[in-house]
Amino acid sequence: MRPIALVLGLSLLAAAPPAQAQNAGHIAQARRGADCPKCNLFQADFAGLEIRGRNYAGARLRQADLSLSVLNRANFSGADLRDVEAYGAVLSGANFSGADLTNASFVGAYLEGANFSGAKLEGVNFAGAELSSARGLSQNQLNRACGDLSTRLPKGLNLQPC
Repeated sequence: MRPIALVLGLSLLAAAPPAQAQNAGHIAQARRGADCPKCNLFQADFAGLEIRGRNYAGARLRQADLSLSVLNRANFSGADLRDVEAYGAVLSGANFSGADLTNASFVGAYLEGANFSGAKLEGVNFAGAELSSARGLSQNQLNRACGDLSTRLPKGLNLQPC
């Protein structure tokens, strides 16, 4: 590689905007149970926490760990929940309307009364999840997700096997 090309390439990399890394202050605030709408909670660890009825509308929770957490009535409307791990989480009455849940894992999650109106469910794993009274789910959304024989869905809806 020519020296001028190398210098030019390195200067372009240095001028590139930084990637949106997690915000430790936002994460600490949310872990303490504070509302945190539009916060940057990228890769946050909420595993095992019990935080009910909080507002995370429009927040970035991509790759966050919600495993075995209790987040009943939490508002995740319009949030980025791509690649979230929510194994065994209790999210009854949670609002996921308009949220992006692409490739999220809700294996064994309790989602009674959760609202999925307009949520993107591409690649979501609902194996063993309780969704029988979930609201706003359409067959079109579920055609992009998967589950298993123990997944409980509202009447008339089905999932392909994972």
